[in-house]
Amino acid sequence: MKKLLLLALPILALSGCSSSSTWGWYVINPMTPGGWINIKFLISGMGDTILISVIAAVLSIVAGLVVALPGLSKKRGWRLVNRVYVEFIRSIPLLPMLFWVFYGLPIIFREMGLNIPIDPFWGAVITLALSDSAFTAEIYRAGIQSIAKGQTEAAQTIGLNYLQTMRYVILPQAIRRILPPLANQFIYIVKMSAFASVIGMQELTRRANELVVTEYRPLEIYTLLILEYLVLVLIISAGVRWLERRMGSDERG
Repeated sequence: MKKLLLLALPILALSGCSSSSTWGWYVINPMTPGGWINIKFLISGMGDTILISVIAAVLSIVAGLVVALPGLSKKRGWRLVNRVYVEFIRSIPLLPMLFWVFYGLPIIFREMGLNIPIDPFWGAVITLALSDSAFTAEIYRAGIQSIAKGQTEAAQTIGLNYLQTMRYVILPQAIRRILPPLANQFIYIVKMSAFASVIGMQELTRRANELVVTEYRPLEIYTLLILEYLVLVLIISAGVRWLERRMGSDERG
């Protein structure tokens, strides 16, 4: 309900900004039955947008760490694996990757004798997680390398192995430094989830496109769509700032 109120205020302001027949803010006017139905139809896609973004972000964070660790190895072969993955994935635009995952990956599975269909939801999740994992890996690498080498040496003197050093010493310190860029990547995922509309996923952008086809009011409907994304990003930003303050206070304490 709070989300609806946040969106309703600017909509009400826009609906009264002009009485000219050129404008059609009535299509998203919450004071009219038709406008309220349209608003609820658009907002109903927010759940899928959030779900896609959260799952993709979690997978990206895990995959990014797995990719980052070889890049920190002293062995040239492992570092090469990291560089090849990061540079290859970062070079692919999101939309072609989405088409390849959704249309091409099932063909590869069938050639391997596997019947693994990919629906629009998981096609979007896999694409976003895969695309973002390369950027997340670089964030991890930079954050870990920013920790003084003396920390690693101290951990080794008390008998911790590489994985234990990372888990108990390096990552807890690095996470405080990489939280802001990780938050930026999450916002990036939320915005890029709009591409899922091209493969039929009923998220925010797809709902807006369908409503434009029936109402023929692209300006007004896409304005509401922008406001929806604005609300999401502001909520994420506020949550990240709160988390940063909590982690900062813990560190000082």
